Amino acid sequence: MSSPDTDDPGSVVQRAFEELGRMSFAEHSLDSLLQRVTDLAARVVPGARETSVTIVRGRNASTVAASGPLSLQLDETQYRLESGPCLEAATSGRQVEIADTLAEVRWPEFALVAAGRGVRSVLSFPLPPAEQVTGGLNLYSTAPGAVDDGIRRTVERFTTYAVVAVSNMYLYRSAAERAENLAAALDSRAVIDQAKGILMERFRMTADQAFQALARVSMKRNTKVRDVAERFVATGELPGP
Repeated sequence: MSSPDTDDPGSVVQRAFEELGRMSFAEHSLDSLLQRVTDLAARVVPGARETSVTIVRGRNASTVAASGPLSLQLDETQYRLESGPCLEAATSGRQVEIADTLAEVRWPEFALVAAGRGVRSVLSFPLPPAEQVTGGLNLYSTAPGAVDDGIRRTVERFTTYAVVAVSNMYLYRSAAERAENLAAALDSRAVIDQAKGILMERFRMTADQAFQALARVSMKRNTKVRDVAERFVATGELPGP
């Protein structure tokens, strides 16, 4: 059997797409899934020395996965400068290319840094629109003008596949976090209601008065109401205001 490195490019690309389609939430964290996406991109895109994925949340951009330290460094250079192809692609939804960093005039400071690290061309491709995900796939190459129409088509297909896995994982994680928060909120409500009931029975308070008593202790001690209630239920003692 041929190794991936000696297989024809079409087979390598197809296997990468199939792997993206098989990715399981049970087998990956968000970080490991994103890392696998960048590793596959580096494998299937001809001429890509390193790749990365940029995610933008509000005014903050971050590299959530990188195939190597160089792509991470170049991404972070753009974040520091607040401009560059990866930010432009992620926020505008348009493909951005630097054909030759030695001749680049739009982002001269970034281009100088990239050229100094041996990168001569850059392609940043926006992730297709998806809920909770705004970002782009970044390809850094050592050859000038390395991005041709064939590579563009491959990248476009790859990002279309990749965004499904990435966005689904974001949604899955968000749902899991909401479930955890709901469970915590229900636990908090239960112990607070229990503490209120004890105060209402012991001191003939109304429900509102009982909650206010817990809240006063919470403010005085800079402690969550839930923690005050939990301690009161456990010890039967409520510090005075």
